Amino acid sequence: MNAATALRARMATSSIARRGFSTTRAQLGSPYHYAEGPRSNIPFNPLTKHFFWRYWSFMTVGFGLPFGIAVWQTYKSR
Repeated sequence: MNAATALRARMATSSIARRGFSTTRAQLGSPYHYAEGPRSNIPFNPLTKHFFWRYWSFMTVGFGLPFGIAVWQTYKSR
């Protein structure tokens, strides 16, 4: 019984060692691979001059609009 277990273990390690795990590098000319790195995966440019003001105005409107709509719905005449 021990010989069969040892043989099975030896064959398992040899089959795993034979498997060729490999990857290909990203082809930059391909339409399916894009540039990588910081700020390359966002749809806007945070390095522009007025990004700070645009960002915070967008966040203020986006967060405040539901509350403003709720207040308007509460106080409007029926």
